[in-house]
Amino acid sequence: MSPKYVLAIDQGTTSSRAIIFDHAGQLVSVGQQEHRQIFPAAGWVEHDATEIWRNTREVIGKALGTANLTRHDIVAVGITNQRETTVVWDRHTGQPVHHAIVWQDTRTQKIVDELAADGGVDRYKQRVGLPLATYFSGTKIKWILDNVDDARARAEAGDLLFGTTDTWVLWNLTGGPAGGVHLTDVTNASRTMFMDLETLQWDEQILADFTVPRSMMPEIRSSSEIYGQVHESQLLAGTPVCGILGDQQAATFGQAAFSAGQAKNTYGTGCFLIFNTGEDIVHSDNGLLTTMAYQLGEQAPVYALEGSIAVAGSLVQWLRDNLGLISRASQIEELAEQVEDNGGVYIVPAFSGLYAPYWRSDARGVIVGLTRYANKSHISRAALEATAFQTREVLDAVNADVAVPLTELKVDGGMVANDKLMQFQSDVLGVPVLRPRVTETTALGAAYAAGLAVGFWENLEDLEKNWSEDQRWEPTLSEADRERKLRVWKKAVTRTFDWVDEDTEIS
Repeated sequence: MSPKYVLAIDQGTTSSRAIIFDHAGQLVSVGQQEHRQIFPAAGWVEHDATEIWRNTREVIGKALGTANLTRHDIVAVGITNQRETTVVWDRHTGQPVHHAIVWQDTRTQKIVDELAADGGVDRYKQRVGLPLATYFSGTKIKWILDNVDDARARAEAGDLLFGTTDTWVLWNLTGGPAGGVHLTDVTNASRTMFMDLETLQWDEQILADFTVPRSMMPEIRSSSEIYGQVHESQLLAGTPVCGILGDQQAATFGQAAFSAGQAKNTYGTGCFLIFNTGEDIVHSDNGLLTTMAYQLGEQAPVYALEGSIAVAGSLVQWLRDNLGLISRASQIEELAEQVEDNGGVYIVPAFSGLYAPYWRSDARGVIVGLTRYANKSHISRAALEATAFQTREVLDAVNADVAVPLTELKVDGGMVANDKLMQFQSDVLGVPVLRPRVTETTALGAAYAAGLAVGFWENLEDLEKNWSEDQRWEPTLSEADRERKLRVWKKAVTRTFDWVDEDTEIS
């Protein structure tokens, strides 16, 4: 019998990818296509959902073609996705009513303020694990219904559907207007502000408070079960689609962090640390989010604490695309290597406010400590260090909430190829940093969830056997130097506060 494989669709913030994995969890082939980043106004970030679906179909073909495989070689399809990014479309035509509003978008701050007027930003936190913030899907849905012509009337008539991009891809993959499956998994549902963490169902009262019709919402299912088959019109016709995990949960799953107390940090467009709390719902007192880790079929759900950092890799993109400081992303490490330290320069990239652990929507980005001595190498180094400092603050919050000091950190994502960043990350944390041999852990996690559903992998122990260490960084910084750098970083963070006030348009 010829070997079989699992295909994962990784619908990310900057690109869509299809990645094929074998039974050992090794990458076989990749298809990738970037999509446009649309910035209609300051603080607004959009994607063209139609372009994303078109690219998804193309990358599936590229991955199959590169590996010389057909649908008959693929036993299951998994989906992982940029979370919170909001698509609203017509169930009859499949046409979006507006560009997708991306998780980074801050246009809904006034909606947040209006809802927080009764009960504060933690009004729903006990039920859904999240503070009121522009980050999550709920306010984005409301904005579309309130601002797009006829959208509310069409939604109330039952003609519109909502989904994060996992739901959008799944619906199209399984037929679209011709019987497409409209559902999401618990991890993505937990990022809307609408899912009760205990019942794993939509909270009718919160939907009513947001004036979002229940008919728009997808069915909530587990992260690993058969949802449907790929439609006959698609390349993978008849293949079961049977795994969905939001990107950060997928990376955690791909890192085999299945036990309470295990954690991973993903360095991508943003930076996201997830700490597994097992079957316990832990509410943070230190600015972290309570979220779903995963649920496998009818098994008990597994929960997590999450520290969300809005800007990591996108700071490097900003230096390249907006400032022209570098011409390619890899140049950032080359420049950083040319200096011994940051020259006193600190960058706090609060482009859309500060996420964990501060949750300050009034913050905006700063570069501080500039002197005539500073050059682009110091700025490049400060940009890398910003990601490491933000991660340290999130880990401090985790340690305060769970009182179980982290002894090592598993890492993944595009930025972990940067040795300078990983060494500094270990230095500023004071613990080892571990990179796995397979760094495509987000797609791998979605593949694992899908493969478990059809018996391609038997259990979690099979997946743990696939994990292996590629490289480890040990801290080299003294405790005194570590604390001094962190103190100056925290001082820099305070300079971002209160930039947006009553005389400033929030954007």
